[in-house]
Amino acid sequence: METVLKATGVNKFFYEPEEFHVLKDINFEVEKGEFLTLMGKSGCGKSTLLYLLSTMDTDYKGEIVINNYKVTGRKQNELAAFRNEHIGFVFQFHFLLPEFTALKNVMLPAEKLGKYSRSEIEDRAYEKLKMLDMQDFAKKLSSKLSGGQAQRIAIARALINDPTIIMGDEPTGNLDTTNTQIVFEILKELSGHKGQTIIAVTHDPEFAHKSDRIIEMKDGDIIKQ
Repeated sequence: METVLKATGVNKFFYEPEEFHVLKDINFEVEKGEFLTLMGKSGCGKSTLLYLLSTMDTDYKGEIVINNYKVTGRKQNELAAFRNEHIGFVFQFHFLLPEFTALKNVMLPAEKLGKYSRSEIEDRAYEKLKMLDMQDFAKKLSSKLSGGQAQRIAIARALINDPTIIMGDEPTGNLDTTNTQIVFEILKELSGHKGQTIIAVTHDPEFAHKSDRIIEMKDGDIIKQ
């Protein structure tokens, strides 16, 4: 199998109010098409780890390689360009721009990437909306969508540039049971049938146990993977 992410000897410290060793010698690999969940009690370091893997936080010791590209030690502008192309984000809150339609929200990362023409971007956005059964909402303002609909639009936006990895921070944390199930099924379908790699932080044991693999964390250590 193809390895798409490798973390080697990753250590992270917080220095305020006093020194605190938040991630302790983290080592793991993620394969292409794997649906991986990070679990553990609040404060165990799972969201901090996701933040490092997403290249948003560069202050750590160790090495992170994504898609055979060593992200450790890169400049911020290089990382921003890499992120936009290789990492799709789905957060607990969808962060859609309320003044834009669903379609326009999905198009934004592709416009930023600058790889496709405007008509190609629109076609790609429609294609992603269709995958999530949201094409009928394309012209609707995102402020008029329900929570579950908005989260599906957020997933379409995360997919627009065909990223190497989708990273989710509590992607179902703000949804009711029905919508949690819908979003889970979408993610499962993406990894199972489309070969999309997914790494998601979750508090939801049911969500985690249905994923391909759980990395369990406690006090900054991986205790099970």
